[in-house]
Amino acid sequence: MHVRKKRNRSGSTSVVVVSKHSGRYKEVHVVGVSLNPSTIDELHRQGLLWIKQQTGLSDMPDIFKQYAQEKFEEESVDFFFNHIESILLNGTQLILQRVFGLIGFDRIDDPEFRQLVISRICQPLSKAATVDYLKSHFNEDVKLYKLYEYLDKLYDTQKDRVEQISVEHTRKILGGSIGLVFYDVTTLYFETDQGDELRKPGYSKDGKHALPQVVLGLLVSEGGYPLAYSIHEGNKYEGHTMLPIVEEFVKKFDLKNFVVVADSGLMNKDNIKLLEEGKYQYILGARIKNESAEVKQWILSLEKKDGCFDELGKLPKTRLIVGYSEKRAKKDAYNRNKGLKRLEKTYQTGSVTKEKINKRGYNKFLEISDDITVQINYAKVKEDERWDGWKGYLTNTDLPAEKTYQQYRSLWQVEHAFRITKGRLDLRPMFHFTEKRIKAHVCICFVAYKVYKELERILKTNKIDMSVDKVLEIAKTITTIRVRLPHSNKVVERTTLITEAQKSIACLFDEEFWRLRSEAK
Repeated sequence: MHVRKKRNRSGSTSVVVVSKHSGRYKEVHVVGVSLNPSTIDELHRQGLLWIKQQTGLSDMPDIFKQYAQEKFEEESVDFFFNHIESILLNGTQLILQRVFGLIGFDRIDDPEFRQLVISRICQPLSKAATVDYLKSHFNEDVKLYKLYEYLDKLYDTQKDRVEQISVEHTRKILGGSIGLVFYDVTTLYFETDQGDELRKPGYSKDGKHALPQVVLGLLVSEGGYPLAYSIHEGNKYEGHTMLPIVEEFVKKFDLKNFVVVADSGLMNKDNIKLLEEGKYQYILGARIKNESAEVKQWILSLEKKDGCFDELGKLPKTRLIVGYSEKRAKKDAYNRNKGLKRLEKTYQTGSVTKEKINKRGYNKFLEISDDITVQINYAKVKEDERWDGWKGYLTNTDLPAEKTYQQYRSLWQVEHAFRITKGRLDLRPMFHFTEKRIKAHVCICFVAYKVYKELERILKTNKIDMSVDKVLEIAKTITTIRVRLPHSNKVVERTTLITEAQKSIACLFDEEFWRLRSEAK
């Protein structure tokens, strides 16, 4: 039922309540007749009240108004869908572009550089697959040959600028100075049997000893922020890679009052001598089992107290610090027993072949006789047990032993950097075969890791309790919808944040969030 106003021949207006049955309207109640407009309005209100009393319904809707509203909504939705220009799966790109610019890498005005770095974090793929990814997810039309041309240009034009930007930003977030410099090396192998002057077989940290490789040296600051890197021939001894990169870094960035921290693989007499001559402070992992008989006897005579340290002066300015850890002792014993079981299984026949050579560091327990038979020397095993839990540190600083130990422990941050770049960013294996593109690929991965670490820092400082990988996983589900308005030809775009997971990182899509961080830069 609804109220109808009916014009009469006399000029008056009748207000009646009508209902519709079988397609025909029927008067069910006459409310009244009047010539006065205000009276007619009052009769209309009385008609609505009568319907309410008869049906028990309140505020009967105007069916014509409701129909018009529904029609408008349907047409609006049709208009929206008919004018969508594109839907982009670009949530990760929106976040990473902000971090990329916040660090300062947008000063390198090459769109290909930004595209390669961001896609390396979002979806590390081959360069051909990267082209498809950029088009399908970000609507960025990039030609494959343009990427390869850019790689040939990048390898020797941007390394210095990349390191400069990274160092400037790291200095700022560390309060203006870089006090600790951690150095380590890794190897990057190639899926090929053919090498060249750069790619040579050598000792592989990935166990790919037969494949050509390059050696990558990396400097990071406290907190694990990358500072500089160097690439060397695959067969170069890692101990000879440290001093060149440290000296170049110090000269380039006028670094003062810092401490170089490196593991025992970088400790040799030449390195120590050069560090001393360069007046560099250092903390190095010591090879205590290779010390003189007198020093080894001193170490083994010490009482095994968990977390305690003892010192021995070696050179005029050098101290050997030795500490014992029960946790390390258990780990040393576990690893040795695991290696022994492997040896016992492998060499139970008493014969040896090249394929059976153990790569895990426990061949030191083997004895090979003149007639090419092999056996395990359990006396050496027993001697090795005496060293369980001991670790040494060589330093020329005046830091207390406990502080020296804590700073050396932070060396894990370089190892973490290699794990992220090798695993998450697919730094290796590499499928480039020219020196230019190899170096360009490493440069891109270096910058990608810096962006990754900065996003990690932003999440931590803003108390967003998620890992970088979790945030990027959620961001991959976030889309941007672009609609072109036909009359103005303007493009309006909106980023969708629908699910609870997406809303949990909403601040990373807020202009104000990034504006405040840009002003603080």
